[in-house]
Formats: sequence, C-alpha cells, structure tokens
Amino acid sequence: MNSTHPRSSRQRIWIAAAVIGGLILLFAVIFMLLLHRLQSDGSRSTVSHPAANYEYMTTKASNGIELDILKSRPSNVTLERIDQNVTLSDYYGINGGFFFEGDLLSIAMVDGFPVAGAEEEYGSGYENVKYPRGTLAWDGAKDELSVQIVAKASELKVTDPNRFWAQGGISMSIGHDDIWRQQADQENAPFPDDKRLRSAMVYDSKGMIYLVVSGMEGTLSDFRDAIL
Repeated sequence: MNSTHPRSSRQRIWIAAAVIGGLILLFAVIFMLLLHRLQSDGSRSTVSHPAANYEYMTTKASNGIELDILKSRPSNVTLERIDQNVTLSDYYGINGGFFFEGDLLSIAMVDGFPVAGAEEEYGSGYENVKYPRGTLAWDGAKDELSVQIVAKASELKVTDPNRFWAQGGISMSIGHDDIWRQQADQENAPFPDDKRLRSAMVYDSKGMIYLVVSGMEGTLSDFRDAIL
C-alpha cells in the first residue's frame, strides 16, 4: 500500500483504485470503497475495526440484475491502490478504474496526489490513458460531486487542489438517456455488449454516493438499466 501524504485522523471508508479485474462504468465512476484506520498524526496504521458510516443493501432490479450496494457520504470515501484481490485484503470496497500489470490507466487522485506514483508518471493515476473519460470528482471544500470528462488530473476543476478525490471511468450519463451510449462509445467503453460482471458509482441529489456491483453478468446497457 502507498502513503504519499498525511490525511485526517477520523475514520473513513476508502476507495481502492485499480486492483482487480472488472469493467468500469459510472454516472459517477467506478470505485473501490475501503476502510482504513489512521493514527493521530495522520499516517496510516493497520485496519483494526469494521467499516463504519455506511449502509449495505442488496436488490434485484426489474430486469433481473442483482445488485449489491454500499451507500455513504463522499467525505467517508477515498481511493487506494491494492496489489491483490480486494476480497483478500482488510479493506471494504469495490474495484475502481482500469489497470494493466500494476499500472493505473484511469485517474485516481487524492488531495492532489496520484495514488500510485508521481505526478505525470505513467500508471500513477494522474491520467485517463489514451482517452478523455468521465471522472467523478468530490470537491471537499464544497462537499460537492461532479462528473468531469478529462484526460489528466490537471484539467479537473475543484475549489481546493489539496482537498478532493477523483476517480476515472466511463460516463453512465444518468438523466441523459438519449445520448448515454454515444458518450460511452466516445469514451471507448470496453466490451459494452458483452455479458460481464460490472461495477459503478452513482450519486443522488442529496450528495450520497452508492458503490454498486452486479451479482450477475450483463451488458453495459443491462447494468445501467438495473441502476436506473
């Protein structure tokens, strides 16, 4: 696990960026939600308690797709690199971002730092490699979420560059049913018509975030319909 800068000492649920396989999609973006305990000086220690401040739900959508859901506030979430299957780790979360052989191919930024290397370094989480893509950003100063289509972290618009997180994926364009597939194709969504397990992050008008994974395989359209 990486630690490149100190963070607050309160308990948080963490988002793991790019660790295990799975296609990504988002209205927001796809993530890994994790819990980590912090020491009083802000440095990290081992996980020693269960995840807090979230709700866990399961449901079956009208199209038959089963969904598992973690609901929380964005201030209770962050991103982390994990070099193993998340189910084998001490974290609570879902897969987030594209990756290949240890390189993060999607934006994965926390408080101005890529989660897996230096700024501008390939595979660090600083850029959405090859394509501008939907990137969910939490503006910590305003406690607001937005989806921004960007290629690099430097293009993100946030109030305080030292207080935010951002995760890249594929736009789900909730509320724009007429153009969502065109936008997903423009962002080069991989294997949209294959039946695969999928994960996503969506948020509501109250600013709550929902980390969602499918319990059965489906197309990108099937998964989006299930979330709707």
